Amino acid sequence: MSAKGVLFVVLAAVAAAFCVFWFGQARAKWRGWPTWVQVAIGAVTDFFDTLGIGSFATTTSLFKLGRVVDDAEIPGTLNVGHTVPTFAEAFIFIAVVQVEMSTLVLLIGAAVAGAWLGAGFVSRWPKRRIQIGMGVLLFVAAGIMVARVTGFMPGGGDALGLTGPRLAIGIAGNFVLGALMTLGIGLYAPCMILVALLGMYDKAAFPIMMGSCAFLMPAASVRFIRSGRYDLRAALGLTLAGTPAALIAGLIVKELPLYAVKWLVVAVVVYTAIAMLRSAARNAERQGRNA
Repeated sequence: MSAKGVLFVVLAAVAAAFCVFWFGQARAKWRGWPTWVQVAIGAVTDFFDTLGIGSFATTTSLFKLGRVVDDAEIPGTLNVGHTVPTFAEAFIFIAVVQVEMSTLVLLIGAAVAGAWLGAGFVSRWPKRRIQIGMGVLLFVAAGIMVARVTGFMPGGGDALGLTGPRLAIGIAGNFVLGALMTLGIGLYAPCMILVALLGMYDKAAFPIMMGSCAFLMPAASVRFIRSGRYDLRAALGLTLAGTPAALIAGLIVKELPLYAVKWLVVAVVVYTAIAMLRSAARNAERQGRNA
């Protein structure tokens, strides 16, 4: 069996194990099926996620603006709910985009290690700290999006893999990005920039980022599920609608002119970052009055 075939078998095994684990844990937390709003958010965010926009910042914005999920439960809901759609994305892009397998496997492993470490901290954080962390990092995400839309982001080279110091930098970078994923900041946009800076072919970012997320999100999600720090109904909405949306985008649509959509996403993400920080400030004022 080829290295890619082995990777597919492992990915399928991880997907099956995650679904079994989540189903077993979710029965005790069951409170009914997701609302149509939660389902719609899953369909929209994972559709555009597959086309390269990313789902975490957009989902966070929709959750916050619509008051769909409590701020403290947003990171866990993002990781748990988007895991299964990301499996679908990973299968598609690892199959169709060429990348050197040792580079792919090492960067995926680094992201998983970062996510496992990060989830252990975030799942125990108080609500105000999560609000501050998400607010600050949403501003960072908006800046990365602007860099991509305006073309300020450097163009990639033609390499399909990494060696030596560049490989070490890639591993360290993806480790950090995996840890930030657990706080609700997507890996896609910064991973594209990392790959380009290291001189790799632009499209090679897709199997790296999709594969990284497909393996790291179950690792992070297990901790969120065990701690109960996520909204089950909202997560189910992301999964049930997001999975077919990802398949449609990846296998049928494949590409869309998204320039205006990207600027809209930037505006919404900035607004959400401000809202998160304002909520954190209000919580601090309440704690001060109650002290």
